[in-house]
Amino acid sequence: MNISENSRIWIYQANRILSETEKQKIQQKLDNFTSQWQAHGHSLAAHGEIRHKQFIILSVDEQVAGATGCSIDKSVYLMKEIENEFNLDLFDRFRIAYRDGENVINCSRKEFEDLLDRGDLNSDTIVFNNMVSTRKDLLTSWEVPVKNSWHGSVFADKISWI
Repeated sequence: MNISENSRIWIYQANRILSETEKQKIQQKLDNFTSQWQAHGHSLAAHGEIRHKQFIILSVDEQVAGATGCSIDKSVYLMKEIENEFNLDLFDRFRIAYRDGENVINCSRKEFEDLLDRGDLNSDTIVFNNMVSTRKDLLTSWEVPVKNSWHGSVFADKISWI
């Protein structure tokens, strides 16, 4: 589906890497959901995708039809279903993902702090800013150095500013 860069997005980070089978099954659920997703009887121009085997991203082109509280609730219900079916946690906002070369590492806040304390990570480490809210931001501001993300202010006392 061709979806505008101004589309609204929601990013759900899994607490672990998905297997290829899980990824395929979840993608099918996303496809089924987005093809039928509506707000007040209007079909939403929506898209669901999985990136790096751990991020589930829902997009809605609100220039076509806007998401409403009820329609957003339906998407949250879908995520809860996925959590239960695949034994995942998609709502732990204290999990942090960062790049280690080509790998995407997913860890707890405590583990992230420990890595900063040891100097294994620094201000140039690429982190995933799951707070971005549009497709354009997904392309430009999702993967950013710690120093350019909210992580930089939260962990300022732990960061080696290179």
